[in-house]
Amino acid sequence: MTRGRKPVPRPDAQRDSTLNALPRCPDHLLPAARKEWRRLATPMFNAGILTVADRAALAAYCQAWARWVEAEEKLQTTAALIKTPAGHVRQSPLISIANKQLELMGKYMAELGLTPAARTRLDLPTPAGANAHTPARIERIIIAAADVESEALPEASTGNNTEAP
Repeated sequence: MTRGRKPVPRPDAQRDSTLNALPRCPDHLLPAARKEWRRLATPMFNAGILTVADRAALAAYCQAWARWVEAEEKLQTTAALIKTPAGHVRQSPLISIANKQLELMGKYMAELGLTPAARTRLDLPTPAGANAHTPARIERIIIAAADVESEALPEASTGNNTEAP
């Protein structure tokens, strides 16, 4: 077992041509998982971080997503605490299911570059002409109001104002 940080997911500019294809959504996924697949697969492929080899990882994430959504939806209509046949009060199994799916989703999100922290480690190409290290600079802000007369607007102060307030 190796030690240290997990490898950073990176777009592979030299992708093997056999892997360089958008993976198909597996047929066995739940409907919500298929919807999540459609939401993520193309943008991830276009960003260069998804190949056919990553199909299982994305499928597992999407299936965990669907199971989490299902558990959360059922929790909205059922109690968080239930009474057992013996009369004991315990946590609903839906909470355990939701928590486990969130845990699994977190692991796959980190592997696939789907969290804010994972995206900061991505080595994605910047658009042509853009400098990722140059912050945007606001030159001027103009605020105009249609019902304000020009005499009501104060003049810019030059610091040489000799009139008393």
